[in-house]
Amino acid sequence: MGDPREPPEGTPEGGSGNEDEFRSVVFDESFVRAARIQELSAQERLGPDHPRATRPRIGFGPMGSLPRQAVALLLVVVLAFAAAVYFGVSSPHRAGVVPSGSQLSSTMVALSPPVPVPAVADQADPFAGLPTGYADGAAGLGVPAASATAHFTRTEVARALDTVQSYLVASALSPATLVQSDTAQARALVTAGELTQYDDSVKAPRDDRRHAATGWLVRFDPGQVALASQTVKAAGSMVVTEADSGTLEVAADHTFVYALRPAGTAQSSAALFTVRRELRFEFEHGDVAVARLRLVDAVVQAGPTSCGAFTAGYLQPLPAGAAGTAPVPVSPADHTHPAWQVCGVLGPPTG
Repeated sequence: MGDPREPPEGTPEGGSGNEDEFRSVVFDESFVRAARIQELSAQERLGPDHPRATRPRIGFGPMGSLPRQAVALLLVVVLAFAAAVYFGVSSPHRAGVVPSGSQLSSTMVALSPPVPVPAVADQADPFAGLPTGYADGAAGLGVPAASATAHFTRTEVARALDTVQSYLVASALSPATLVQSDTAQARALVTAGELTQYDDSVKAPRDDRRHAATGWLVRFDPGQVALASQTVKAAGSMVVTEADSGTLEVAADHTFVYALRPAGTAQSSAALFTVRRELRFEFEHGDVAVARLRLVDAVVQAGPTSCGAFTAGYLQPLPAGAAGTAPVPVSPADHTHPAWQVCGVLGPPTG
């Protein structure tokens, strides 16, 4: 009986009848996938878009077996992802990202009077005895004429100075801020990267150099203090420089004088309260464009007030006739109190 593996008619002439000699040319799956051309199906060959019976494959290594449409779609996805990463990284004002640079660091210096606080001599004109050099409100801010710097145009410098002026008016001259606990006017001018710090400072002020509301604002407790005059006297100046090629800096140094009396006692004698604010602002080009600023440093001297008064939430003016507490000598070796908690003796205001 013949071998069942042989054909019924016998082995072809010249052949061995063994499959082993053809195994080296078997077209396995990997061989088919690596082919440079692909035969179209019968339905595809009947279509008008394929006059030929085959189509070429794209030879991109492992991706060579993918149809052109799949490769094109993959390239579109990769390019879109690359563009999104590029624009996300290069954008200087991404939502929710804190801009570069330090956040506000503030120092509060209480000024205690050496004698009981005097009442103003003329209650109808509380600033009558003030030395020359002060002006009413914004007129005393001393805003300089704008000029271009190495990396900021004259227009950009002018806009930065306007923003600083607006912030000083909102934070130190507006009655709503001073005695009505308004914080929105100044907040509207603060760059997005500092808003969390600003909000924490006004909601939960504390004496840690980072979260004093009075580092941002001149404000008095409306339950304790009222304005004896809507006018605020001011004197000071601003200086424009560049912190670096991408950062404009405006240094503002001003003294403000307020006429105050105890809240709810319209007939009480008014007394003057003086605040010096030395502030440093920074602007990037994007900040200038949207009229936002970054307040970096604030040093505030305020009096008459008592040494040791908590001034992080509200400034604490002494009323007419009240006596302050004498400053105590400061020992550099005493580490029981923070180094920034300083009290001085209040001197007379000068112009």
